Amino acid sequence: MSSIAQIRAARGLVGWSQRQLARAADLSEPTIKRFETGRGANVSAAAVTKIVAALEAAGVVFIAENGGGPGVRLGRGWSGETIAVEDMNASNDD
Repeated sequence: MSSIAQIRAARGLVGWSQRQLARAADLSEPTIKRFETGRGANVSAAAVTKIVAALEAAGVVFIAENGGGPGVRLGRGWSGETIAVEDMNASNDD
């Protein structure tokens, strides 16, 4: 499972607000807030899976603990541009 720090860092990398992440993950904004503030015990594993999937779809790569600690980075194909969640559709898929 991804850590709170990884999720917050990933959201920062793609420049999303909590609201944008909630929309992309098809979750409520309070769910994102609960997770990021450490009250994640009230957030289901299914919700965390949706959060991670939304961030991965935006180009984030989650790095597991590998001796240097867990982390996140942008994938090689990331162009440095972000698309507003409400503008995401099949026409801008890679």
